[in-house]
Amino acid sequence: MAEETATHKHTHKEKRRQYTFNKLKGFGQEIIEDIEKNKVPTLRIPSRGTGNIVYDEDKRYYILGDRFGKRSLGNVKQIRKLGQMVYVANFCKDLVLRDKTATIREMYYISEGWGIEFNTQQESNIVGEDLEVALGATREDLGLMPEEDGASVYGDITLLDGEFEINASRAGKSGYTISPTIDQVELLGCGADFVLAVETMGMFHRLVQENAHKRFNCLIVGLKGQAARATRRFIKRVNEELGLPVYICNDGDPWGFHIAQVIISGSAKLAHVNHDLATPDAKFLGVTASDIIEYDLPTDPLKDIDVLRLKELSKDPRYQNEFWQTEIKKMLKIGKKAEQQSFSKYGLEYVVDTYFPEKLSQFGELN
Repeated sequence: MAEETATHKHTHKEKRRQYTFNKLKGFGQEIIEDIEKNKVPTLRIPSRGTGNIVYDEDKRYYILGDRFGKRSLGNVKQIRKLGQMVYVANFCKDLVLRDKTATIREMYYISEGWGIEFNTQQESNIVGEDLEVALGATREDLGLMPEEDGASVYGDITLLDGEFEINASRAGKSGYTISPTIDQVELLGCGADFVLAVETMGMFHRLVQENAHKRFNCLIVGLKGQAARATRRFIKRVNEELGLPVYICNDGDPWGFHIAQVIISGSAKLAHVNHDLATPDAKFLGVTASDIIEYDLPTDPLKDIDVLRLKELSKDPRYQNEFWQTEIKKMLKIGKKAEQQSFSKYGLEYVVDTYFPEKLSQFGELN
């Protein structure tokens, strides 16, 4: 069975590689054809400007609209960026051809030898994202990886990572590390009923120590703050491929709200890949303003920047349902915020013995 799965995985990976390689080759071919026709090479690229980022009510995440921009070698201001895109595309074509990866930081330094190097890492990142948009391929498919891995998952899920079959409940106390190549990992089987994603690794380790994965029969995912693309992709995959409901528990402040919402509805910045990253059916478990009141949690007063951010969220299309509007208004009214680990006021085990069972029961789990 494992051999059949590995063969299927290998075939899927090869198809994906070939698709990406053909996209990159076609990108260069367009430029060559323009030159052969004595035309100034011009590329048509979907616009990533704020005016072309749209919240799709049906899909429940941000997407790119139908506006396009042009990059032309006939425009002096665009020559440098277009040249950099061509170099990056050629670099990625070589990576895909050789089945290798490079970090975005490595690409930044490699550009030093191109004669059209990037001035900053940010400039490099933007060109990489432009190439994603132009090709309709993800950065990971192009062989470009971030410096950091995703976070960790712990619980009864078995994965085929390369030649290794791994169960995340037997991968050490830190669990299985979600890598940027998570799309190349096969999900072989899962005995869990749902996913419980938590913002801090402190809470992740608390749940592991208290055997929450067995008590709740769940997968525990540690987000490490704002979830990396790999973590979001993993969450989406287990939700869609395995049918696992997803619940998120973050700090009770506007930043915790936002971390959850990026998992649920994606970010505006990554509108071009939200279809691969967003999990619209994921639910925010807490910490809510209502939790702060009901559980009498230790709090800190909201700072001016917190208040400003809450007011921004209240106008954001992702927060327009009754639940979010109620919790945002309530937090502004009480003027307080709380960390998810503030439940320790009642003892280390309280969050697993009392809080999570009560909250999960409200969503129909553990019944």
